[in-house]
Amino acid sequence: MLKNILLVLALIFIVSCKKNVKDEVEVYNNDFESADLSKINNGRLIQFNGSTVLGNYNNDNFALTVTNLPKHDLIRISFDLYLHDSWDGNKLSPDGPDIWQMLIDGNPYINASFSNSPCGAGTFCPPQSYPLDYPNNYHNPKDGAYRTDLPGLCHWSTDPNGTTLYKIEKIVRHSNSTLILQCIDKLVQTNTADPKCDESWSVDNINIKAITL
Repeated sequence: MLKNILLVLALIFIVSCKKNVKDEVEVYNNDFESADLSKINNGRLIQFNGSTVLGNYNNDNFALTVTNLPKHDLIRISFDLYLHDSWDGNKLSPDGPDIWQMLIDGNPYINASFSNSPCGAGTFCPPQSYPLDYPNNYHNPKDGAYRTDLPGLCHWSTDPNGTTLYKIEKIVRHSNSTLILQCIDKLVQTNTADPKCDESWSVDNINIKAITL
């Protein structure tokens, strides 16, 4: 784990040094407002908070395939991840664990649990592993979030803090002419008749750049 963290930090340092970056080309960008799902397998769209987003998913996934990439050494992937309603983090069955994964060409780069639970005085706060991987990591609910003040989508639709937004960004070594980005969840909620309404996720503003050093 430490080796992987050091590698990512080293790559970010390399990319941050302009003299080491020969070229950076945008190869995919989608805010989904034009309803373009042409490169996405199992894509679907909903309206959330005044915007069109890719989702929502529960025990499901999508795969984005980008072909004909120019010659490159690294890939920078960024997008908005919305976690809707009652994610339970590291809790065990019947409520969890609630895990979300990001894979690139079949290799996992995020395998984290998330908790949307309110956390206050006298309240038990189910921990999440993010921003580190699951298991064996324990952080407060919504740790690393960009926004925590968005409305819920379904069961928590009247809760002004029911959705949490995370800004996901990864820089990875990559040189293939094709890239496959997969986002997958492993959500557990066995005590409700409608698990998707209880907890789900969506994605927006996917941007992918090919970097040549």
